[in-house]
Amino acid sequence: MKWHNVEQNSPEWDELKLGQPGSSAAATFMAHYGKDFGEPAQKLALRLALERVTGRKSERNFTNADMERGHAQEPIARMLYEEQHFVTVTNGGYFQHDEYGDSPDGLVDDDGVLEIKSVIDSVHEATINRGKPDPAYKWQIVTHLDCTGRDWVDYASYCADFPEWEQLVVYRVHRLDVQAELAQLAERRAQFIELIKTKVNERKMRKVA
Repeated sequence: MKWHNVEQNSPEWDELKLGQPGSSAAATFMAHYGKDFGEPAQKLALRLALERVTGRKSERNFTNADMERGHAQEPIARMLYEEQHFVTVTNGGYFQHDEYGDSPDGLVDDDGVLEIKSVIDSVHEATINRGKPDPAYKWQIVTHLDCTGRDWVDYASYCADFPEWEQLVVYRVHRLDVQAELAQLAERRAQFIELIKTKVNERKMRKVA
């Protein structure tokens, strides 16, 4: 594993991620664990395979209002987190492994990772009532722990529509509490990478033909 001190969404970051499944992809390929990959995972594998073959980032870059709001509000959530926890959050960079990687929102001290989600009011309320991270991001959190080698992830849910004392809620996930999930991730990700390679080989065989 090698850590690169690059900013998210920079050209250098895009180049490092090319063709590599990251933490945001984990929920897609972990779906239906123990069974064949479904259509979403097949489509993702094809997109990553094409990036590997062409050496270009996919042009299918999906964005919506929620994602744009999240990017805009992430610095505010990060500042609140630092103030509440008396820490300094440093650049998450990119943790590069041979055929996969991870780009957390930030690093905390020598053993922590920060994952920020800027969400709508109903999602934020559900997280508060649940008292733990949104299960939709379970595999992203597990991937952070796996790829960074760190001991814990702080999942920070932020919503500016709430009163100040509830705008940011943080729940910590420790590596020791997700040992089974870490093993499942490693197994399934290896299978997914083989699927990507199969699709790469299909492209190359057609070129020869």
